Amino acid sequence: MTMAVELKLLGVAVIIGVVQLLWAAVAARGQQGLEWGRGPRDEPRPLSGNAARLERSFSNFMETFPLHAAAVVVAYLAARLGDLTMWGSLLYVVARALHPVAYILAVPFVRSLVWFVGFGGTLAVVAAIFL
Repeated sequence: MTMAVELKLLGVAVIIGVVQLLWAAVAARGQQGLEWGRGPRDEPRPLSGNAARLERSFSNFMETFPLHAAAVVVAYLAARLGDLTMWGSLLYVVARALHPVAYILAVPFVRSLVWFVGFGGTLAVVAAIFL
């Protein structure tokens, strides 16, 4: 039995999330220090620059991933997989891989465009459920 492309892409999205988590954590510890990071963190140490952007990008991933994952699982269970779900899943994964880079580069409108493409991929999967 072969696994649906959408489920494979969902696995890739999980890997992207893990990479983003680690990338943001390393950048944060670089600014905040290992001593602070391994302690109770009672006193906040705000991030700036790339570390802050990576943290915001990961937070954004954590906001969109559950919606996308739920849409893919529902489409799979409802036997609604097809071209729309495959392309939607691919758009989501590519956009989520590019999002932290776009955030770091801070080119006006690029990050927002990348986010919109990724969320559009999720909306495509949702649309397939009801078509």
